[in-house]
Amino acid sequence: MNDFTNCPQLYKYRAIDLLPEPPSIDAERGKLIHSVLEDIFELPAADRTFESAVDLLPESWSAQLEKTPELNALVLDEKEWMDRAQALLTNYFSLENPTTFEPTYRELHLERNISDEVYLHGYVDRLDIAPTGEVRIVDYKTGKSPKPGWEDKALFQLRVYALLYWQNHGVLPRMLKLIYLGDVKTIESQPTEAQLTSTEKKLNNIGSEILTAIETGHFPTRKSKLCDWCFFKAICPAHVK
Repeated sequence: MNDFTNCPQLYKYRAIDLLPEPPSIDAERGKLIHSVLEDIFELPAADRTFESAVDLLPESWSAQLEKTPELNALVLDEKEWMDRAQALLTNYFSLENPTTFEPTYRELHLERNISDEVYLHGYVDRLDIAPTGEVRIVDYKTGKSPKPGWEDKALFQLRVYALLYWQNHGVLPRMLKLIYLGDVKTIESQPTEAQLTSTEKKLNNIGSEILTAIETGHFPTRKSKLCDWCFFKAICPAHVK
């Protein structure tokens, strides 16, 4: 859905045509950090330290290289790569103390049919349920936080998760939390029923637009600054004359 709203043509390349893309160095760094932050909660609370997180890095990195061997050609300086990963973990531990709480779910799969023709699903990085029942949805980002005025767009993903959880479990999450490790910032929001109802309407609208595009075969391009990072720019009608 993010791809379609950013550029319907990009959605077509990825979701309809299923064109292959090379691994993204930033995305792969994110996967590495996410893996470590998931695994550290396997340890007893007292052992969830920065040093333990760093100790998990080599094994997580080896598993990632085995799964995506193309990374060997992308990561030319492994020491620099690992130093950057350690810096991001340092930033995480300055924002949260994982020894003080127990996460209820990690990589929680949420799913629901939002219409007869549209199935929606996603994976939540972490979902915490307090002893008193309050639900907190947490998402890690290894990049930098959005510029002022763009926070609402960043929170859309978590509102979708909140909507799915609310619809499936009948509990309105109390807190949405985005953790940005790139610049050591967090964004928090307390979702309301009105916000999540609005999110559901937006999802249905996007779903209808996707179905119309599939039926008509019309996936318009949408030029923006994001084009400079798009692998498909070389074949995109907006850039190929």
